[in-house]
Amino acid sequence: MRIPSTGDLPNPEAGPDGQAGPLSSWHAHLLTLDRRQCVLFCHDVTRYVLFLPGLRAPQLAELGRWHRDLFLAVLEAQGLAHHHIANAGLTLGPLQMDRNTDRSVLASMNRVAGDLQFGLLRKTANVMELDPIRTSLWLNDRPCTVHKKWIWPDKALREIVEAL
Repeated sequence: MRIPSTGDLPNPEAGPDGQAGPLSSWHAHLLTLDRRQCVLFCHDVTRYVLFLPGLRAPQLAELGRWHRDLFLAVLEAQGLAHHHIANAGLTLGPLQMDRNTDRSVLASMNRVAGDLQFGLLRKTANVMELDPIRTSLWLNDRPCTVHKKWIWPDKALREIVEAL
């Protein structure tokens, strides 16, 4: 899949109205686990992680829809009220890609990838047996650091979504 150059895309920090939104700015990482392409999404501010296992090329072409659907499903499984989930869906906006990176976010994503590879995958025979919703919930129920400050991703994102 060809990623357009940065000049071809709108600002990824901008929400649907052109302003930076609290749910904008996610990083994505394509990794191979058990010879399957998997995608990790990580929210820059809260380090909230979404895990999609076993994607194929046609699914990668619809990555924005997969991200949105999984994000809303994980919020529902986390127990957020339906009106908060609806507001989160409206605030999320369309997926936009660029080539900007944040070393702190990448370090968090590498730690999550290690947790998957050397933690969860040792307990199952195949990455396709991992439920994306349960796995995402498990990955977010752990402390992590953001610029030398400890946070819990699930609690941090819950606060943002409930404040919308």
